[in-house]
Amino acid sequence: MNDDADQQHFAEANPAYASGQLARALSTALTHDDPDTRRRAGERQRAWRSVLAGMANGLLTIGSRTPVRDLPAWVTPEVLRGGFATGAPSAGGPMTRYETEAARRAGVPQDRAALFAYWVSEDGLAQLYELLDSGRYEVTVPEEAALLTVAWLARAGETDAAIGLVEELAPFAGRLRFTPRPSTRPAPDPGMVHRRTVAEAGESLARRQTSEAVETQREALAVWQPFGDELLAHWLETADPGEPLRVLTRTPDAAWHEHGAELLRRYRDLSERHTYCTKHRKPKANLGIMRGALEEVAAGRELDARRLGLLRHAVTSMVRRRGLPGSAQLTALRRGQAAQAALPSHHALAQLVLRRLSDLDQQAGVAEVAPLVAEVSEEEAGETGLPAGAVIPAGVRRPVESALSAPLSTLVERGVVPSAEVLAELVPQLVAATTAQAYPDPALRTLAAAHHRAFAGRRSLLLLNLQHQVRAEELPWVRAVAGQREEGAAGAVSAVAFRRLGELAVQAFPGTILPNPLIRELSLLARQAELGAPLVEELAADIFMGTFSPKFLAAARVAAELLGGGSLYERYYAIDYRAIRNLAIVEAGETLTTSYGARTSPGFAKLCVARVAAMKPAASGLHPFADNLFRLGKVPAVTISEINGRARGAGSEFVLATDIRFAGPGTILGQFEVGVGSVPGGNPTGRLPHLVGRGRALEILLGADDFPAELAAAYGYVNRVLPENELEQFVDGFARRVAGFDKTAVTRTKALVDVESLPTEQSYGASLQAFFQTSGRPENADRVRSLFERGLQQPDGVELDLGRRVAE
Repeated sequence: MNDDADQQHFAEANPAYASGQLARALSTALTHDDPDTRRRAGERQRAWRSVLAGMANGLLTIGSRTPVRDLPAWVTPEVLRGGFATGAPSAGGPMTRYETEAARRAGVPQDRAALFAYWVSEDGLAQLYELLDSGRYEVTVPEEAALLTVAWLARAGETDAAIGLVEELAPFAGRLRFTPRPSTRPAPDPGMVHRRTVAEAGESLARRQTSEAVETQREALAVWQPFGDELLAHWLETADPGEPLRVLTRTPDAAWHEHGAELLRRYRDLSERHTYCTKHRKPKANLGIMRGALEEVAAGRELDARRLGLLRHAVTSMVRRRGLPGSAQLTALRRGQAAQAALPSHHALAQLVLRRLSDLDQQAGVAEVAPLVAEVSEEEAGETGLPAGAVIPAGVRRPVESALSAPLSTLVERGVVPSAEVLAELVPQLVAATTAQAYPDPALRTLAAAHHRAFAGRRSLLLLNLQHQVRAEELPWVRAVAGQREEGAAGAVSAVAFRRLGELAVQAFPGTILPNPLIRELSLLARQAELGAPLVEELAADIFMGTFSPKFLAAARVAAELLGGGSLYERYYAIDYRAIRNLAIVEAGETLTTSYGARTSPGFAKLCVARVAAMKPAASGLHPFADNLFRLGKVPAVTISEINGRARGAGSEFVLATDIRFAGPGTILGQFEVGVGSVPGGNPTGRLPHLVGRGRALEILLGADDFPAELAAAYGYVNRVLPENELEQFVDGFARRVAGFDKTAVTRTKALVDVESLPTEQSYGASLQAFFQTSGRPENADRVRSLFERGLQQPDGVELDLGRRVAE
């Protein structure tokens, strides 16, 4: 049994996904405004053309572990979105600058085959020995570790292994690079990891531009509010002392008119120089009313009754709200606003921190964050004009903090690693050092760690028929030194790392499904420690396909042994662990009677499907999934969804169950289920007609298409669309506004709206029942399989354009 088989499906790869990606790249290359984006799209276009050409002429077999004809499985292929190989090896392409320089120094032709022959010569091996001992090299693709392995074997007296490895590499000597790039930096500290490099932190800070919203507010506080006070004071000079707010009860004198003309000249000058805030231009705003009235008077025209009334109302409302110009109340307010306006912009502070980073090693992490995000010093204030003592805001500190180099547990504790997904990005650095401990020789240990980091970056292929991805131990140079491993000590180290990493992930992110990349690294440690732990990946896909490899049943059997016998977990989730144990025993026995190991566990698939359909009803009598959505819509509190991504299917059903939906410009909503032969199960059939009307509800449900933010708002699918940089602030402000009102008035108003607009409890049960009856039917298997081949439920597959893809 293959405990690490990737969960793929029996099928043939469909070129439609590649065609769609080519069309997308072509459109971007022709129409995008940014030249760099057009250039990158052009490169993608050429790559996808290679995929389609290779599939057509037989060069490529998409879905195979050896997708490129005449290249063995150990060659790292160039892989595009969706797991499609282009036909080009990642270690191929033109000679790199360091290869060209090495050939020049060696006095050999600028050709990889000639350079390969030089490296295995006595002089070449001597240079590789030096590189090995220094540890100053970068392995970016696994093949670059091959000739350093040859050099280590030769120096260690393992001549036969070295020759055998050279013979296996030689047929590809002219195509692939087998040496790493020399580096000025030593090998990284195995106990320290960082999420971002100093250079990446700097790039993030450099992208921080001046905020138009902040500058608008700054301009309003520093320019237009004080000017409005002057204009108000000017009009109050025309009021009678007995009625200090009733302006124009006294006839203005010549000095007043002259000062008014000066105020209007200043207004025009300020308008030209300060263009962010435009509220002063609005004729119905208080400042606009006072300015407009002054222009009329300055032109010698008497104000009519309406205009005079507006002027007096504007003056009265301003004084009542803020106080008279020069009063203690207004003076204190303006002093505080002036202090706020004088604060340095985040953009200016980001430039200061960027300058602090410039002296550090740009390709390393940050050893100490505090000095880099300290307050503005006196010296820096003199050099930059920023106020001394200014605090670096959180948004500017965050990119620097993300570059902190520290033990993984420290990064989790400080919030630099905020999720299991981010943890999975960093774990290969830790696992590389752990797995390398199996090699007692320091030079080989450093090489093994560098190789593991490179191998972890190898992109997964689209695989069919339950094949598994190539493993590191299959690579010729790893096999060649396998005998050098001290398995006992390595197993113990791997077991400790496995437990520590597992505990860290579970304790730091409880209740989180661990991402598949993290599971793969844990599986590697478990194998090296010979723990026999059948770790399984997250597989939302299998609810449609009904296919599991046997390791899922093996994992369930382990859980049964640990949690069976009436445990709280077993009782709470109503799991029949006895049935699982019996099924595992039966299928294990069937495997022993065949000449080949089982590739699927049909019994486990049936058990899972039956369990989902037969889950114990909630108190409402509904299936728990339907009950959650029904009760979410009925809670007395107001529920608000903030959306700025893709929310289809169950995601759409969840946001529909909330009371109010605000969307960012990146929002995509949709109910794609009909496109894969299912009835939507979360009752959008009951919710949408009340929101968008019957016709549009049928368009959304039967068309199974994507609805971008603006169209969703026009239909009533969401309340409104806001700019991305305003969305969170608006939602938070709205929620706080409602929360500030009388609770009884809010809840009773919502309850009355619920009576008129929410679907019935029974409709939720009917919707989910229809979903169970229609999902996974054989007549739709080909369509669903095709979508999975093209990246369904993957972040970069057909999910990007699912509404169009389900109809292909």
